[in-house]
Amino acid sequence: MKTLILRTSFWFLLFFVLIFCGCSEQMKKTELVLVRNDGTTETLSVELALTPEEQAHGYMERKKIPAGTGMLFVFQYDQRASFWMKNTPTPLSIAYIDSTGTIRDIFNMKPFSLEAINSTVSVRYALEVPQGWFAENNITPGDKIQIPKL
Repeated sequence: MKTLILRTSFWFLLFFVLIFCGCSEQMKKTELVLVRNDGTTETLSVELALTPEEQAHGYMERKKIPAGTGMLFVFQYDQRASFWMKNTPTPLSIAYIDSTGTIRDIFNMKPFSLEAINSTVSVRYALEVPQGWFAENNITPGDKIQIPKL
């Protein structure tokens, strides 16, 4: 009987530890300011994808992305980046951004597509937003982001 109680207690405790740990793994968030060439700005509330795990998961399985939000992927070093839309049901636009904060490319991406969307140059950041957000807000290649302090 004692063994059964200990075993049950162990599994009960393990269950709550795993649940608690899962809740604490939310991505960090910050406000990101985008600056157009004419000096006007737009602000987005972004989740920060900092770890390889966060970057691999991205917006997978998210059915809705609220207006005015996005996800900023921060790479450890400048690199050619490549994204796809596997298991991602929401249409997205992506901006590839170099280490100076300059937007170099903007592409639209199709839900669930396995097509690789590659940056044309080495970049330090990628910014995903609901599809059409860049066009609706007149954000184009050459515009900049104010690089957040991490």
